[in-house]
Parts: sequence; C-alpha cells; structure tokens
Amino acid sequence: MARRPLPRILSNGSAQLARSRELARTAADSATDVLHPLITITRGLRRLAAAGRRRWADTPKERRGALLFLVASVILVVALVPYGPLLAVITLMAAAAWQGRDRAPASPDGPDETQAQRLKSLYEALVPYFSAAEDPEPLYAHGGAWDKAFPTYAFDGGGRISHLVVRYPAYFTDGEAEARARIEHLLAAKSGRGREYHFAWDEEGNQLTVSVLMPLPVDIAAQRFVTAPGETVLGFTDPTEVRRTLPLSYGEQRRDVPPVVWRTGLRSTEPHLLALGQPGSGTSTLLRSIALQALQHGDVVIVDGGGTGEYACLTGRDGVLAVECGLTGALASLEWAATETERRLIAANRAHQAGQPPPDDTKRPLWILLDRPTAFTHLAAADDRKDPQSLLQVPLRHGRPANVTVVVADQLDCLDALSEPVRQHTRARVVLGPATAGQLESALGAPPHTTPVDQVPPGRGYARLGTGPVHRLQVPATPNPYDDATPDAHREAVLALLPPRTTPADGETVPEPTGVPGEPEPVPAEEGPEPTETKPEPVPVAVAAETPEPQPERVPVLTEEPLPDPVPVLTKDPLPNPVPVLTKPTEAKRG
Repeated sequence: MARRPLPRILSNGSAQLARSRELARTAADSATDVLHPLITITRGLRRLAAAGRRRWADTPKERRGALLFLVASVILVVALVPYGPLLAVITLMAAAAWQGRDRAPASPDGPDETQAQRLKSLYEALVPYFSAAEDPEPLYAHGGAWDKAFPTYAFDGGGRISHLVVRYPAYFTDGEAEARARIEHLLAAKSGRGREYHFAWDEEGNQLTVSVLMPLPVDIAAQRFVTAPGETVLGFTDPTEVRRTLPLSYGEQRRDVPPVVWRTGLRSTEPHLLALGQPGSGTSTLLRSIALQALQHGDVVIVDGGGTGEYACLTGRDGVLAVECGLTGALASLEWAATETERRLIAANRAHQAGQPPPDDTKRPLWILLDRPTAFTHLAAADDRKDPQSLLQVPLRHGRPANVTVVVADQLDCLDALSEPVRQHTRARVVLGPATAGQLESALGAPPHTTPVDQVPPGRGYARLGTGPVHRLQVPATPNPYDDATPDAHREAVLALLPPRTTPADGETVPEPTGVPGEPEPVPAEEGPEPTETKPEPVPVAVAAETPEPQPERVPVLTEEPLPDPVPVLTKDPLPNPVPVLTKPTEAKRG
C-alpha cells in the first residue's frame, strides 16, 4: 500500500513558524521605534506624578492649604492668559520628555586605553605559542590585530581581566597536557596573579574561555547536613561544577551551597578516602567533620599519629570505639578492625548462602580514621614491631561489602611513605593547602582545571572522587573545641554535634567485689606485736560442700625445709577469713 504524504502544515511547519517569529520580532522592533517618544513621555509623566506625591506627603498639614491656594492661582492665571493652556501643555510635555529620558550612561564601544594596552600585551605574549612560519594567514603575528584573537573580553573594577575568550589556530596541540599547561600559566600570569582562573578548552571550535573564579565561602561552620545514609559532605565547591545544593544556616540566615558529596557503602565505587596536605592545611579538620557525620549512623575508630590531642573531644562518646595515640593502642585497634572485617564477611557470606538477609551487626557502618599513620612507621621499625599500615590491607580490600570505610590523612610529602594498599585502594582523593600543579596531578591522578594559588585559607583545596572531575573544595570549619584559639561560635557548633558520653549498660555502675557468695565477710586482724619468725602461708578457705559427707581437712604448710609435723605457721598479713591458726611449736617439742 502506498504511503500518503504528510500535510504541508506538518512537513514545512517549522519553517513557517520561524518566518512567523521573525515577522513578529520585526513588527515589535518597528513599533518600539515608532512609539519611542510616546513611551518616553509616559515614563516622564509617571516620574513627575511620583515627585508630586512625594512633595505633597513631605508638606506639613498646616501648609497644605497655602500650597493648594498657590496651585489654584497658577492654574487660574494660565487659563486667563492668551494661549496659556497650549503653552502649559507644551511645557508639561517637554518636562515629561526630559524626565523620561534614558539616564543610563552610554557604555563605550571598546576598551579604554589602559585595557587596550593590556590586551595587546597579552596578544604579543601568545604569539610564540600560537604562530607558525608555514601559516600563510597567521592569526597571531607580531604587530597584528588583537581584536580578531579576543572576540569577547571583560574587566573588573580594578582594570584586570575577568573574562576572556581566546581564539587559537587549528594546528595548536590542544590535546597535549603540557601545551595546555603552558598557555594556562601564561594567561594566569598576564591577567593578574593571586586569583584562581578556570580554563574551558573547546577543541572543536578552537577557543579557550578564561574566567575568574569567586573565592569559596570560608564561614561555613559544622552543622547537620541534609544527606541520606551513606552520604558524607567533604566540603563545598563552585555552583557550576555540581547540580545539587544543600540548605545551610549562616546564623539566622539560610543559603543554598553546592556540596561535594562522597558516597560510601555497598554500592560505592570509591569506598575509601585519602586526604593529603601541608601542616596546618586542614586535614585534621576534614577528619573531624567526617567523624561527626559518621557518628550519626555508625561507629568510629580513630588513630592519631600526630599525638597532639586533636580528637580528644571524641573520647568516650557514643559510637566512638577507640581514640588511640600510641603505637601499642594503634596496633591493637587496627588488629581488632581487621578481625571485625573478616567476621562481618563470614557472617554476611553465610547469610547469603542460606538465602537470608545479612545480620544486623554487619549492617552498621564502621569507620576507621587514621591521621598521619606514617608517624608510626618509624616507631614500629625502631621497636622491631609490625607497621600499623600493614593491618589496613584487609579493611581496604574487603571493607566495602563489610560496611567498613577507611579514611587516611597524612602530609603531602609523605605520599611515598604510605603503603601500596593504601595508595591503591583509596580512589577518593583530597588535597588541601598550597600545592604545585605537579603535586596535584600526582596526588589526584589528573590536573585541575584551575590555577592553584600560593596563599589559601585552611581547609581549601581540591577533591576528586574516582575518575570524576577535579573540584575546588572548601572544608566546613570543624576546629578542635578544646583549643583556646577556637572562636566561640565554631566551638559551640562542634560541641552541639558531639554525641553524649558513653554510660555503662542499663545506666548502672559496676559494684565493688565483696567476696565469694556463701563465705563470711572478711574480718580485719587484731593489732598486736608481730611475731619474730613468721613465713607467708596461704590459708585454705572452708567452703560448704554440696553433700553432707564430711571432707578430710588438709592444711598445707609452705616452708623452706620440710618439717616433721604438718603444723601451719602464723602469717604476718591479716587473714581474709576467721580460720583458726595453730601457734608455733616450742623448742623442746622441736628437739
């Protein structure tokens, strides 16, 4: 059967709609040009009426009568004067046209002399990188026109470049990281140091967009974030990098900020985290922030290699299993963590084979937080003991199915001192503090799209989750509340997030031991002169037998030499039970 053709309205309807929109736009522009004087006079009349109302409202009540009489007199005079009404209307229209004019200052068509000189110098600096001798029509040449290379540009209030679009020839090797890094370094140096620039390369269009990034907010304090179980907020980034925002409180105000969310658990592709940074860059702050969020749904084991007491506020809290600062405690805690990981794996495997859900004790997340574990490496080698990092192999390899998460924080220059399992299984990476482009690429696995700066606030850095993009990061302020230099607002915010102190089971204290059941209470021995020759001897305790049959009494005697008679010796220490003690035999009897 032959296929019938579509109606014309469906076949070429898009073209008709485009022509209709073009005609409507042309008609609107023409009407705007024709009615522009009327629009200006109407705007001026509205402004004059508003000024009259303000003048009437500002006039005191006792003077309004005189003002009304003056206005009436002027209207009467104008009405009696020949051609008065016509002149009054012409005057009113002129005043309205003057008041309704567009008062916005006319923007210059191009840059001023200073801005043009800056763009020209930037163009000349790019000539050696974007020019070739074989190019018949070079886009970049000494003394060439910079306006063809920079189609779009913008400047801030200080006269520095804030936005720039750079065109480059097609033969430039924009696919090589080294070539791109040279151009980015040059643009950042010529546009102004001390700022962070974002570079967006368009390889298809041969264009590079340079934009200045606004500083990330540093006044975000620790608080409860609106996240699901298994989600941890590492910090906050630029609004153009992520599609999600979190409502945060700034005192009495609330604001939506885009976060960097790290997902852990059974379905996580990056179950473990490695944070690196210089001293004072905020790695301990990041670990405290993660610990406060992890305690909402799981248990935490903390190993502090620095030994500075940065985690003393978490000692004895609900959910905090241990806070260790010594080598012995760190080894014991990590051995227990490895054993617990194996136990969870075995229990979950048995449940899966039996077709049952995993036990509840394997579902609660367990977090292992290590701050500077390389500090224990030297101590363990000096004492000929096991390195604590070797105990992390089981939690790192098998932690994801067992709901065990490992977070390691160390200094940036100690990256080579970390063990191979730590570097291999921590695919989520964070680098805080000042760092070079080479260090960032070595730690994160990819270079950032922004230029790192030398001076950054604490908690400022970059984050990369697995093979994802590199994000700028600002860690929420989570300082040590026991530090005297901590501001009161941040101290109160951290203390409000801490869980309560751990109490004994059922809220009862452990009673002091009072003796064995069925035995009489111990009676202190009477004070008296000590015997001259005594030897310590354990005295047996008479215990009631279950059967009524009498048991033979055996009284052992502990002496250096065997005695002829099994006679017990009086001890110096007070006896725990009122058992009769035989006195020492006389010399005559001994002989």
